[in-house]
Amino acid sequence: MSPDVSDETRANTDAPPLAKRILIGDPLTSEQVDDQLLPKKMALPIFASDALSSVAYAPQELVMILLIGGLTFLSFTPLVAVAVVVLLIVVVLSYRQLIKAYPSGGGDYEVASKNLGEIPGVIVAAALLVDYVLTVAVSVSSGVDNIISAVPGLDPLRVELAVGFVILIIIVNLRGVREASLVFAIPTYVFIGSVGFMIVTGLFRTFLGDAPVASSAEFAVHSEDLGQAAVILLILRAFSSGCSALTGVEAVSNGVPAFRTPKVRNAQTTLVLMGSIAACLFAGLTALALVSGVHYAENPCDLIGFDCSTPQPSLMAQIASATFGGGSILFFIIQAATACVLLLAANTAFNGFPLLGSVLARDGYAPKSLNTRGDRLVFSNGMIVLGIGAIVVLVVFQAKLTTLIQLYIIGVFVSFSLGQIGMVRHWRRVLRGPAEGSERRSAKLGLLINSVGAAMTVTVLLIVTITKFTHGAYLVFFAIPVLAFLMMGVKRYYRDVEHEIAIDDTTRFGATGDLAIVLVNRLQKPVVKAIDYAVAAKHGKTIAVHVAVASDDVAPLQKEWRDHLVPIPLVIVESPYRSFAQPVAQFIKQYREKHGSSVVTVYLPQYIVGHWWETFLHNRRARRLANQLMLVHGVSITLVPWLLDSSELIYGRRSRPLPGQERAGRPVVVNGRRAHRPEGPPES
Repeated sequence: MSPDVSDETRANTDAPPLAKRILIGDPLTSEQVDDQLLPKKMALPIFASDALSSVAYAPQELVMILLIGGLTFLSFTPLVAVAVVVLLIVVVLSYRQLIKAYPSGGGDYEVASKNLGEIPGVIVAAALLVDYVLTVAVSVSSGVDNIISAVPGLDPLRVELAVGFVILIIIVNLRGVREASLVFAIPTYVFIGSVGFMIVTGLFRTFLGDAPVASSAEFAVHSEDLGQAAVILLILRAFSSGCSALTGVEAVSNGVPAFRTPKVRNAQTTLVLMGSIAACLFAGLTALALVSGVHYAENPCDLIGFDCSTPQPSLMAQIASATFGGGSILFFIIQAATACVLLLAANTAFNGFPLLGSVLARDGYAPKSLNTRGDRLVFSNGMIVLGIGAIVVLVVFQAKLTTLIQLYIIGVFVSFSLGQIGMVRHWRRVLRGPAEGSERRSAKLGLLINSVGAAMTVTVLLIVTITKFTHGAYLVFFAIPVLAFLMMGVKRYYRDVEHEIAIDDTTRFGATGDLAIVLVNRLQKPVVKAIDYAVAAKHGKTIAVHVAVASDDVAPLQKEWRDHLVPIPLVIVESPYRSFAQPVAQFIKQYREKHGSSVVTVYLPQYIVGHWWETFLHNRRARRLANQLMLVHGVSITLVPWLLDSSELIYGRRSRPLPGQERAGRPVVVNGRRAHRPEGPPES
């Protein structure tokens, strides 16, 4: 029995649907990939938006943690801020060395894999993937926080806003790297310019004796009595929160292939620009927070005199209000630019995650679909996976920045630490080799820089782990090993499959026959078309098989077969239990036992429909039969499409041919067997 052409599929052509073209744009050819490479001025907002935007919440988190101990603890702010800036400089210098040594885009993963082994490499990759998801969640949550600071009435829609912004960023990135860079460049440069202007203005006013005063400066704070050990832990926790300003530094090393040539030099220049700007903005905002007396509490109700039923204004909002006035145009420009750059900071992850995913897929640690470029020459599957992961995190944690920030930076410092240790081993191996002259001096300098970087990042990782573990970071320490274990499992699976399908000395080409079977229920045009294809393919033997579920259908079909002089024999196979695949499989088995190891091709007609609702009006039997028969050894499946008139909505052609013309349509090939196509161009 055929599927009675009762299977269906929606028509699919090279032209994308109208909605897809509007949202994502027309497809780009593979030859246009070089046109998508980025110059430095566009690469900066693409790869540095995370690091630059983190200065909007890193000083806030630093101040917030210190205020747990009371107002006097704010005196530690300069010391902690200097430590963060020094660490940022060391990490930037370290990654300049990494970009030079490993410019292929693997970043810390490649360094750890080649110098420390497979397991450290997979741990780094898992840590980075987790960190990229959290980068999107934290950046979007922080952006929404700043929007709510300007428009408090939006607070009930916090989660909805966050999810909507993630979807918007996904769509923009799916349009391609070049278009995304144009969209993100303006907000990033406006943020840099406006915040820089605010810092200069605030410090200049302070120099003139008219220091800005934050709205929270008048509020006292409920403090806790802390012992000496607790004081040290609090300072270390503030330092670890301030280190969130370092997130995104590694993205440039993962994105070297996206730069225009000379790739290494352009990537290094972009990295230095990013680090310099981030350090200046972080230091300036921290200084203004101290000057203006910003008091930002982990629990708003700890601020004595503050109405904690209303959202607490962000540090950035308080500084902008104190510097320019709460209702001024410059205040709203600062808030808008901050919100935009925080939202767009997620874009760094939308570039780093897909690129890293493609490298992992190439190495066999991730599904191969992550190494496939979409219509706009970006790794669109990776972007979609990242977006879904970020949305889940935002919904689970209700887009609350203070909660999400506790999960943050663990992953990035795991990758920092292992990457720097890997670079130390890299330079030591270079120095043990035949390197001489300038190459040897460069290796010694690299060893020094990366040794300092390794020592500092490992120390910070320990601090972050100790201070954040009980505040939610344990979830990250659970997620990283689980993801690494899954990646190792994927690697083993691909390795086993490769071993299973590899050709060896036992492989033989021993088929002794060629049988084509056309499954028939009723004699209809789609069945005739399948017979036509089977006959045209000139198999050794071609037969039609009818699975007799109801005995009353057999005689009419046999009569119709004779009346229409169908040129192939009809075989009736009984099916007392009303199944289809099993009787056909049994028939094929018996045929091969009698005639030898014949290659069997089963032709299945199926409908091609144009309306989504038509999929519910057909029983999809052809697809189910194909899936079941593909499990039978020696069998390949050819699906022969029959375009219903509704398919014209998508294909742009009708299913019925004009008089004297052949019917348009091309068979879909399944299981590695290519069907023969009629000669000549398709109908217009």
